Amino acid sequence: MRIETLGRLAGMAILAIGLSACVDVNIDVALTSPTTARATMTQTMSADLYAMVKMSEESGESSEAGFCDEGTLSENSDGSATCSIVEEGPFADLDLGQNEGGVSFTDAGGGLVRVALPTADMTSELGVDDEMDEETKQMMLAFFEGHNITVSFAGAEVVDTNMTRSADGKSATHAIPMLDLIQGTLDLPAELYAVLRAP
Repeated sequence: MRIETLGRLAGMAILAIGLSACVDVNIDVALTSPTTARATMTQTMSADLYAMVKMSEESGESSEAGFCDEGTLSENSDGSATCSIVEEGPFADLDLGQNEGGVSFTDAGGGLVRVALPTADMTSELGVDDEMDEETKQMMLAFFEGHNITVSFAGAEVVDTNMTRSADGKSATHAIPMLDLIQGTLDLPAELYAVLRAP
């Protein structure tokens, strides 16, 4: 039920086993200098699913790790819940899955940093199990409909990117529909990247 760390999420292998339906995920990486960044992962769980999870955790029925065992949990007025995990510091100290093909930081010279996230693991490790019966498969797909993984890279200025540049030119964002991702119908570039001017 839990997405344990920013690194596992950034590496995307966790999606195959740990990402629950009815959860939207935002990954925000913002440069704070030419050698440091702040990384924030936010998961939002729908009200109906959160009510079930909370009941299961309170009754002790679930042996799995709970939603937001790590991070800061906020229970929203509509019954949904938001979990935020924040890390800040030198690139090498951030747990963004750099050694497993996660988010990478490359000095591009002149105060520029290239931030990138390879997408190969997203498409190769996700998919609907071929052994599922049709009814189970359709139910699972329905859970993911309308939910996204949103990746955002920010700095003082976006110099180059294959993502959507914000109106102020300081960030680049790409929303990945979970349903298209697990069905294998999403055409993603080999990596999502932004070349950013550091603050």
